[in-house]
Amino acid sequence: MTEQQVPAARVPLIDEADATGRTAELYDLIKSRTGLPFVPDMFRLVSTRPDLMEVLITGYTGVFSDGVLPRATREMISAWSSKVNGCPYCVGTHNWFLSQFGGSEELTHAIATADKPGELPLDEKHLALMELVTQVCTGAYRITDEEWDRVAAAGWNNDEMLEAVFTAGLFAFINRLVDGYGLGSSMTRSRVASQSDSGADGTAG
Repeated sequence: MTEQQVPAARVPLIDEADATGRTAELYDLIKSRTGLPFVPDMFRLVSTRPDLMEVLITGYTGVFSDGVLPRATREMISAWSSKVNGCPYCVGTHNWFLSQFGGSEELTHAIATADKPGELPLDEKHLALMELVTQVCTGAYRITDEEWDRVAAAGWNNDEMLEAVFTAGLFAFINRLVDGYGLGSSMTRSRVASQSDSGADGTAG
């Protein structure tokens, strides 16, 4: 197998044309689930370790398959978590997906530039959820039962809040991989973010 070094990445990435065996199978799986014509580089960061890539695919597609939250809400959580976690690469990726699933340009711009959830153009219900997501990213151990109940009182049920916290937690993991391996320096580095607005029907980014 030829290993392709993506600029700024600190680990070797296997080119799609050179993938064989389990790596090739997983590449096909990723493309079928994302609806994208290529394998996003985030997955390719662990392409030399298909056992690890399989774990990443399972968690990632679990969040973006059928869920209780609307897809746009899950993308908003992913993009905002990435912003709070300091991962511009993932902000660019999931802002793009958010735009494909109904997010406004005003919202995606605010996610890219805001410093706190109160600066996002959201109603009170969604703001309460995003404040919880922010707490997950900045210090989940500080979340109190009273704060959890406040989000529930804003109109979110326990299944929705479970999914929101799980999504934010998953992106804490993904953001660290992307940044640690050297992809996180720019919103425009993501091949997903550079796609045309032709739409996406898959599960991942």
